[in-house]
Amino acid sequence: MFRLLKFLLFVVVVVLAGLAAAFVYARNTGLSARVTAGELETRIARLVRSWAVPPAARERANPVPRSAEVMRTGLEHYADHCASCHANDGSGQTSLGQSLFPPAPDMRREETQQLTDGELFHIIEHGVRFTGMPAWSTGTPEGERASWELVHFIRHLPRLTPEELEAMKAINPRPPAEIRQEIEEERFLQGF
Repeated sequence: MFRLLKFLLFVVVVVLAGLAAAFVYARNTGLSARVTAGELETRIARLVRSWAVPPAARERANPVPRSAEVMRTGLEHYADHCASCHANDGSGQTSLGQSLFPPAPDMRREETQQLTDGELFHIIEHGVRFTGMPAWSTGTPEGERASWELVHFIRHLPRLTPEELEAMKAINPRPPAEIRQEIEEERFLQGF
């Protein structure tokens, strides 16, 4: 009985300490997305993310064989869906990517490239809560294939060629203001 009470007291103290730490963190940061994450916070977030990926998912091998066609469709998908946050070159250096908390990672760096294919696939399909990374799963075999193709392309990001970067620019979504301006210029030129 005494051991149980001692254990319960320990649990209560740990929970209260955790709540106090969360309160201090919230008060000191204001939970602002403009605050740069510290080294400890970054390490803890990576550790928690790694725990969140089930071991079976982490160990999955990419079932889609790498080919020129797979790399082309991966490039197109990435340019259309991912580059607005992660940048065409994978650096994460976009206004949207840098305004997230934490900022979009540099996908070319070791922290991303050392993840297993299964981890990358899981992150693409399920997203990462409390970040800007959405879940892209469509629940279809075609959607899964597209995610596996993206895994191949993410592996290629450190070796992008200038030609590939140029091709991606033509695929990137355009902002509505740019499209409106183009329409207005066309109307002007046609005399409307």
